[in-house]
Amino acid sequence: MDHARRYLVVIERAEDGSFSAYVPDLPGCVAVGQDTPDSAKRLIAEAVEAHIGGMIEDGLPVPEPTSRAEYVEPVA
Repeated sequence: MDHARRYLVVIERAEDGSFSAYVPDLPGCVAVGQDTPDSAKRLIAEAVEAHIGGMIEDGLPVPEPTSRAEYVEPVA
């Protein structure tokens, strides 16, 4: 890659208390069943690297990050 990319990561808490993470711009790139949000973040970073590496090996285009997140407060 000729420039650094930063992908949005979504970390969610499951009903069993574990944490999972996924990357909306890289379908199929997930880390599941982690004990803490930090462990999910660490493992999803490794998963992103492996996912992109696999895409490059397979000759597939690596998508540019386009997702973003914002927080809103409800207007009650």
